[in-house]
Amino acid sequence: MGRNKKMHILLSNDDGYLAQGLIALANGLQSFADISVVAPDKNRSAASNSLTLEMPLRAHQTDNGFIKVDGTPTDCVHLAITGLLDNEPDMVFAGINHGANLGDDVLYSGTVAAATEGRFLGLPAVAISMVSSDPQYFDTAVKVAVNILQRLLEQPLAKDVLLNINVPDLPWSEIKGFQSTRLGQRHKAEPVIKTSDPRGRTIYWVGPPGAEQDAGPGTDFYAVAQGYVSVTPLQLDLTRYDTLDTLKAWLP
Repeated sequence: MGRNKKMHILLSNDDGYLAQGLIALANGLQSFADISVVAPDKNRSAASNSLTLEMPLRAHQTDNGFIKVDGTPTDCVHLAITGLLDNEPDMVFAGINHGANLGDDVLYSGTVAAATEGRFLGLPAVAISMVSSDPQYFDTAVKVAVNILQRLLEQPLAKDVLLNINVPDLPWSEIKGFQSTRLGQRHKAEPVIKTSDPRGRTIYWVGPPGAEQDAGPGTDFYAVAQGYVSVTPLQLDLTRYDTLDTLKAWLP
């Protein structure tokens, strides 16, 4: 990136283009970069990495300059990077999510999926979430995002690294610092909730996620519980390399 060229950051999320966290992040980063926001037209939480292939997508610019798309977070980032925007972004930030994305949550998270799509298409990417279902301190997460952005500009990480960041819902003055963490694990999800619709037909609600299981020191769960910002490096290559030789001998 040339010295005189201002950085261009793409923002997306899974809570929708009207989400308070997304607006806070856009306002917080606009003094550091040119900002483009391409986000779902409604809440798409837990959309994971789904990409819409069987129907066209529609994108509309809103009054505040954001672009809303009738698709998933992955759709939004994919469209933005592959032709929707006049100028390709240099980096992707996804969030600020209304709720944590810790441990196993990353498998389902639309926020992490938006960042993953950016990383998959060759750009540095960051997912940032608040550890609260009703966050009060988005300004804290904005400061975290600014700090991370400045570090990435000063000292870029390896090109295959995606950062998953979780921020305690605390005033900035009460944040103890940043910790490099690994993903923890949850217990098995709670049972499905069976009920009936107004016409007496059986319907099911997916139960809540399981409680923390692997949540000791070093995990993202532990860091945020202690008042630290959890920063977990993720990779897109899911290959279990230490099992390749074992699998080779195991196969018929």
